[in-house]
Amino acid sequence: MNIDKPEVSVAILDLYEGVANEGMRGFRDILDRYKVQHNLNLSYQVFDVRLKGQVPDTSFDVYISSGGPGSPLDSEGTEWEKKYFRLIDKLDAHNKKEATQKKHVFFVCHSFQLMCRKYDLGDIKLRSSPSFGVLPVHLTEAGHKEEVFKGLAEPFYAVDSRSWQVVNPNLTRIKELGMEILALEKERPYVNLPQALMAIRFNPYFFATQFHPEADAHGMSILLQRDDKKEDVIKEHGEGKYREMLERLQDPDKIVHTQNTIIPNFLDEAILRNIKTEVVH
Repeated sequence: MNIDKPEVSVAILDLYEGVANEGMRGFRDILDRYKVQHNLNLSYQVFDVRLKGQVPDTSFDVYISSGGPGSPLDSEGTEWEKKYFRLIDKLDAHNKKEATQKKHVFFVCHSFQLMCRKYDLGDIKLRSSPSFGVLPVHLTEAGHKEEVFKGLAEPFYAVDSRSWQVVNPNLTRIKELGMEILALEKERPYVNLPQALMAIRFNPYFFATQFHPEADAHGMSILLQRDDKKEDVIKEHGEGKYREMLERLQDPDKIVHTQNTIIPNFLDEAILRNIKTEVVH
């Protein structure tokens, strides 16, 4: 009896615009582990969306759209963004057809912000200072029921790296569109500022996080110990919090667990339910 390995194709949409980052390596590492764990013939292809205007077609099984630098407002009307949103619209239209294998998309950070602008879900604003570090994320009532977050603590810890944020959600529109806010940034009762949105389910197949679930503890540790990043964190949170972040990276229940949970849960939803293994006798 031979069991063929199921074939799965993943498109990684690189929105980093050529800027050095840890995110792309994180996605590859997760996909490589998932491929071995589930004995899949899984392949992935990277598309440089912002620098080269590369956008995949709709033939891939799964799509992952990365974070990236700069303002999520300034790209409005650019050629690459038009191509990007055309792809999203095509995938959405495909998913609305009956009897089709659905196309699941995971949006991270910059992609999260672009999608919130596309759907007009809230105010997209520049933070007074960048948020960077290993920080708690709070689940909403809907987040506690979310399968992609299954196995996470409340709060759970994630790598946060953003200069922009989505605040003041348009709850009427979110409800009209059938979307759900799943997570919010850490509570700051001593600051009179709105909590930023940290995760949204746009529909049964589109899932987005403002934080970086692909980040790994080793890469983050190297970043945190860079002089410029260390200075930013201490300025924003204090030296005690900086040391606490370094300790959190060693804790298997925090960043390691987040990386091993969220995107793999999403892939389970996107891939394992659709697999039909042919058994040849």
